[in-house]
Amino acid sequence: MFQKTVPTNRASSAVNILELIYHNTVRSVRKAHGNAFMSIAVSVFQSLLFVLFFYIMFSIMGLKGLALRGDFVIFLLTGIFMFMTHNKAVGAVLGSEGPSSAMMQHAPMNTFISILSGMLSVLYIQVLAIILILFVYDIAMNPYVLTEIVDPAPVMGMLLLSWFSGGAVGMVFLALKPWLPGLTATLSNVYKRANMIASGKMFVANSLPSFMIALFDWNPLFHTIDQARGFAFINYVPRNTNWEYVVYLSLTLLMIGLMGEFYTRRHASASWSARR
Repeated sequence: MFQKTVPTNRASSAVNILELIYHNTVRSVRKAHGNAFMSIAVSVFQSLLFVLFFYIMFSIMGLKGLALRGDFVIFLLTGIFMFMTHNKAVGAVLGSEGPSSAMMQHAPMNTFISILSGMLSVLYIQVLAIILILFVYDIAMNPYVLTEIVDPAPVMGMLLLSWFSGGAVGMVFLALKPWLPGLTATLSNVYKRANMIASGKMFVANSLPSFMIALFDWNPLFHTIDQARGFAFINYVPRNTNWEYVVYLSLTLLMIGLMGEFYTRRHASASWSARR
């Protein structure tokens, strides 16, 4: 009755881990609200508010023509969804259960499952929000919106890269969190607020002078948004960004974060929970 069932081979171990990731992902989706549908609805509503706000702002200021020739809503969506997916991935990894969490007292659970589940819940909600918003826009306003996106698959790839790079940045913050909880929370908030401008979602990278590009090209989100617009619009070719930089930077940050998290886990203390 009290005997623990241990997987006998690698295949059963993999199935067991995938099952744990699935159930913990569902738990992460429902964490913000008891109803999973409401969690998704809130995310869609946030995205709609961003789109409406920037659409109205660009219309009032007369800047719609300065963006790109093509569907202006696609221009907004390529920026807003990359931005939201990246920032939410940072928050999901940073907010995942650490080694001193009560969830870690359950034998099959570990920090890897907690981190991956948080990231997958963000990706699931954001992709579903994109599908819903594009569907409504296609039905209500532009029935040819999907045909105006030149290369949908690479655009989706840039969304995944934004998500992955957000998780890598979050891993570095997560490794620092138990040691410097106050400073880590401040730095993560500064980073996410800075992305409102430094991500480049409100302007076209090719239109910036060289001295301004130097202020933004450190940011992986700046590169993925500009590259996504290059794949989405037939008449735009990014000259100042590349997606390879994001891959190398994300892998580097991920390795640093994993090493820091491993070291932190070995020195875990139950008193850390009281310092948050």
